[in-house]
Amino acid sequence: MTENKSTTVYRQQLRERIVDLAMRTFAARGIRAVKMDDVAKTLGISKRTLYELYDNKEALVCEGIKKYRERYEHQMHIMSKESANVMDVVLKTYKLKIEEFKVTCPQFYIDLKKYPKVLAMLDEGTKKNRMHFIEFLKRGVEEGFFRSDVDFDLVSQMFEAIGQYVMSNQLFENHSMEAIFKSMVFSSLRGICTRQGAEILDKEL
Repeated sequence: MTENKSTTVYRQQLRERIVDLAMRTFAARGIRAVKMDDVAKTLGISKRTLYELYDNKEALVCEGIKKYRERYEHQMHIMSKESANVMDVVLKTYKLKIEEFKVTCPQFYIDLKKYPKVLAMLDEGTKKNRMHFIEFLKRGVEEGFFRSDVDFDLVSQMFEAIGQYVMSNQLFENHSMEAIFKSMVFSSLRGICTRQGAEILDKEL
């Protein structure tokens, strides 16, 4: 019984090590450039062991995206609770995403489109994020940083459309993410800000 429990704990720890290593490597080199053999060799495990835990690369990427989402949502929850206001959350999130893009090559985002299950997972996450974003907008209105005379659902869809346009047209290949955020995301965000909110964006960015 103890041996079975130890084996289960070991396999779970190994699954987590595989995902963490694979996602760092995918981010640095692109998903398609990294073979399952590369992951197994780096971890010092057999290819058979790797495939016992993950049937294929798509399953590995799906698990990695799931874990990333869980960590990101936890970060955002803590950040939202500890931040003084919504504008503080916006600026902290911006800095967090810029650091993330610095260690992620453009090819990673391009390769994501090659995996249907990953795209389905991302689409499901987008719908969930829309609800959170609408609640965030409402909080901003209450705090006096966002205008109340806008349609929150349309605004959330607008930001989704911006994200989809950036990815589908691969703008990150010729423009830095800082430039994309400032020229597209923040200019749009400024449009729904009150004077108080706009002044904070102008000062910080």
